[in-house]
Amino acid sequence: MAGLPLNTFKSVPLPVTTNLQTIYTAPLGITSIVLMAQVSNVAPTQPAPWVSFMHYSYGTGLTTYIVFQATVPPNDALILLGGKLVLQTGDQISIIGSSNNEMQFISSILETANQ
Repeated sequence: MAGLPLNTFKSVPLPVTTNLQTIYTAPLGITSIVLMAQVSNVAPTQPAPWVSFMHYSYGTGLTTYIVFQATVPPNDALILLGGKLVLQTGDQISIIGSSNNEMQFISSILETANQ
């Protein structure tokens, strides 16, 4: 893995939709740490939309819900991750919402080369 920087920080913004979206996949030779994940509701509509946020483990093939159909109040935000989440090579985080164009997601991720 020569040539890979030891640490790289990434921001991942994404509009939330009613289609399941893979937000991030940990690359080959990289261990990633999701430092924060937040979704904001930018629409004043009622009822408030919901969001689900999940982790897929490449090693086990299991998907685990971190947040399942949590309501995001109008003009407010929801922190989706209470701590840090380690992603090994091939692991993914995904998101889906109950509406389009009402919620925005952002995450900060630290990639560390496996050396």
